Amino acid sequence: MSKNEYTPFLSEILEVKKHTELEYTFRLSFNGDVRPGQFFEVSLPKFGEAPISVSGMGDGYVELTIRKVGKVTNEIFELYKGNTLMMRGPYGNGFDVEDYKDKELIIIAGGTGVSPVRGVIEYFHKNRTQVKDMTVITGFKSPSFVLFQEDLKNWNDNMKLILTVDKEDDTPSDVCENTKELPAYQVGLVTQYIPAIKVKSKTDTAILVVGPPMMMRFTVQGLLKEGYPEENIWISHERKMCCGIGKCGHCKIDDVYVCLDGPVFPYTKGRLLVD
Repeated sequence: MSKNEYTPFLSEILEVKKHTELEYTFRLSFNGDVRPGQFFEVSLPKFGEAPISVSGMGDGYVELTIRKVGKVTNEIFELYKGNTLMMRGPYGNGFDVEDYKDKELIIIAGGTGVSPVRGVIEYFHKNRTQVKDMTVITGFKSPSFVLFQEDLKNWNDNMKLILTVDKEDDTPSDVCENTKELPAYQVGLVTQYIPAIKVKSKTDTAILVVGPPMMMRFTVQGLLKEGYPEENIWISHERKMCCGIGKCGHCKIDDVYVCLDGPVFPYTKGRLLVD
């Protein structure tokens, strides 16, 4: 009998890390090949299924950073270490670190868009000599929305890291306890810091841009304005991934199935995908 591609497997929650009131990272048991930027379909019986990007990986586990935004994720937030989830995947192409080796690597990510590139940043943080230079710009809504604070502190030791927030928190009630340990940050949009990026050769760069569509649009415009070649840019499209295997068509744009051909695209191809 052939394998049913929709059949999920059980995965144990090994650890839960709280970032904000709405965003937690779940470390889940998994053995297999996986790339940053790929995604899993995560499900709970009676509640449904949701696509979640891979935010980290290691021996025997993957990490999924989940935002509490709906029925499925609300229920997942009720689970603890030792509980289990159903998963299918990984799906999509993800980021291939081989494409960025021996380049001047620039990564610009906003909000939960940091999750899909976190694995790339971690890889080159641990293998720093495999890129000529490395600049990371991360942007969040406000200090209380900053994710991966421990990582940000660690990354700062061997790369150029710029942490930005759109604005300060409005009221004390917005401020989470973990903002007390927040690394130094700037106030402003990530696009403001593109002219300040220093590279030896713009033609020898590899640039990853991930975040909300509007943020990616203006970030890429800013990069092109500064003279970075469009063929050096990769983006990740956010779509409603349902089946994950190119059957349902929910993520289809023209003839492209984002769940199969993406979600990571060279900008030269991704810019042509218009709803």
